[in-house]
Amino acid sequence: MVGISNTLQIRAQQTLAMTPQLQQAIRLLQLSSIELQQELRLAVDRNPLLDLDDSDQSSSQMESLDELRDREQQGEDYNPFDNDSSVNMTDITMQNALPTGEGNEPRREEEQRPESPLDDQKYAGVGSKGMAVGNDSVYEGETSESLQDHLMWQLNLSPLEGLDRLLAERIIDGIDDSGYLSADLGEIIAPLRTEYPDLTAALEGDEQGTTLLEEAAAVLKLIQHYDPRGVGSRSVREYLLLQLRDLPAGTAHRDLALKAVEQHFSLLASHDFRSLCSKLSVTEDTLRDISLLIKSLRPRPAEGVVREKSDFVIPDVIAYRRRDGSYGVELNPDALPKVRLNSQYQQLANRASNERDRQFFKDNLQEANWLLQSLGMRNETLLRVSQCIVDHQRDFLERGPTFMHPMVLHDVAEEVERHESTISRVTTEKYIYTPRGTFELKYFFSSSVGTDSGGTASSTAIRSRIKEIISTENLRRPFSDSHIADMLKEEGILVARRTVTKYRESLGIASSSQRKQLV
Repeated sequence: MVGISNTLQIRAQQTLAMTPQLQQAIRLLQLSSIELQQELRLAVDRNPLLDLDDSDQSSSQMESLDELRDREQQGEDYNPFDNDSSVNMTDITMQNALPTGEGNEPRREEEQRPESPLDDQKYAGVGSKGMAVGNDSVYEGETSESLQDHLMWQLNLSPLEGLDRLLAERIIDGIDDSGYLSADLGEIIAPLRTEYPDLTAALEGDEQGTTLLEEAAAVLKLIQHYDPRGVGSRSVREYLLLQLRDLPAGTAHRDLALKAVEQHFSLLASHDFRSLCSKLSVTEDTLRDISLLIKSLRPRPAEGVVREKSDFVIPDVIAYRRRDGSYGVELNPDALPKVRLNSQYQQLANRASNERDRQFFKDNLQEANWLLQSLGMRNETLLRVSQCIVDHQRDFLERGPTFMHPMVLHDVAEEVERHESTISRVTTEKYIYTPRGTFELKYFFSSSVGTDSGGTASSTAIRSRIKEIISTENLRRPFSDSHIADMLKEEGILVARRTVTKYRESLGIASSSQRKQLV
């Protein structure tokens, strides 16, 4: 029998441990500007040694974005910070941590910017996928009542009561933002039988024998006469029919349009014009007039009626063109509140009379320094990554989306000597203002597609090229995806038909059969 003995051994082993400072830096790195603002304000409320610098800096000498774009189009130097005024950065601790190493040299005196280069300016919005909306978009930022509030206001002015009012409230709750009734009437009335058995039983026990579903349909018809007219329609076909029936009887081709929508809507939706001409017994010219009448109708009941709050973004970084033609980047000072150490509490800390007070000030001072250092690391990484992106995508900034170069996270990670996960964090929900508009940093990353010359092309550039090709097509005979793939192949870009289909759908462009029109 083998004996078992217990022994103690000492072994040296290395493990990775994330310090609280590193954890805080990583967390701040992945926050958007809005989330970071909230985080900083919470930290200031929690830590008496931190303070917000809310000093109002004058920006009267700064140009508006429109003026900057005009100068860019005229070929003048694009530098929103070219101003004689300068900023005393001594008291702004958050800005003291900006990088001054290789690739981020301090700017010459004539290139230094004022404190708030873009005060009171609206920025071009971006979509959820980082696509720029465009420089000409105007964002009012005004709030308005929702569609449901607008309908409930009208319901409160109506004489409906009892079961009819309950049905109306449930129907209004089922109407989506576009104005269509997204829920089925059967699903809406089903809970009412359990919640209000007396009311529903009294209705169905009426001498007229009206069912609950028929009563709901009658209430829905009443709601469809609310403003906006046709709200609560259950399909596009139903809404188009409502609009056509509201047209004066003498409207040209009104009856034929009603027949086309009511009886041959599938042919109309698929743009099968030859079959439509046969079914309606009309010529192609008449069908063109019918189609124009239908296209003049609203596609959604709530469109342009109830104004919702417009979304807009404030860029974290601003790209500008230097005098030598190269591009530089600067943090947008208006994107974040400026945090600094509170000098009054620092003086109190030096005069702490007991151990408890000294420990309190020591802990809070350490926490404040960690936060400021983490902000400095975030600013440095964001600037370095943004500068790298701008350097790689200079052709895009000067010539447009079709000249976007393929770029992946690994390319930037190697150049700025950071891990790919860090690059992913710093480019998520961070936006950059450029002469081409405002974009999410992730917009500049795209996969590559091979060319017949052995090089690569950016998928973003290919999408832009597909959009250009489709914009020049003959609407009577639109290009098929196979034809577009052949055209790209002639230009040296090797893409399959299914790839063209995927890119076309990502751009929100319909298929060739749906794009076909009578011209």
